[in-house]
Amino acid sequence: MDKNNTQQPSGPDSALKRLDGLVGTWSIKGYTLDSEVDNVSARTTFEWLPGGFFLKQSFEADFMGMKIQSLELIGYDPTSDTFPSTVYSSLVGDPIPYRYDVRGKDVTITTDLGGGARMTGKISEDGNTFSGGWRPNPGKEGPGNVAYDFVGTRVK
Repeated sequence: MDKNNTQQPSGPDSALKRLDGLVGTWSIKGYTLDSEVDNVSARTTFEWLPGGFFLKQSFEADFMGMKIQSLELIGYDPTSDTFPSTVYSSLVGDPIPYRYDVRGKDVTITTDLGGGARMTGKISEDGNTFSGGWRPNPGKEGPGNVAYDFVGTRVK
């Protein structure tokens, strides 16, 4: 094939720009709804992989005394106009599917794992804080599906 006739891959979908507000490193503090003190702390970093087709999240947390580490890859699905992701966690040997929906400063993340759960959150107008809460689907609360609220502060 003539090198002048080779097709270049198309660039990332412009919808991926909706994830730009997450890019950076965040310090997170929170609490489970049954606690009167913070019992959730984490540090997470979102960064684009080369090419800009996928956003990577590296996550470390202390969740009620349990240490968690994970790696997440987030892409784009034009048929649903959402961002499916896969999490590889230190807690389980199977990849965990999630789905992000980002509209302006509003972020929703859902999963069907463990009966399902939803995170609703908001990025502040200045882009330096992110707050929200995870809620298990009704009747699906349990050890691996706990309701909590959090606030993340951008550290870089």
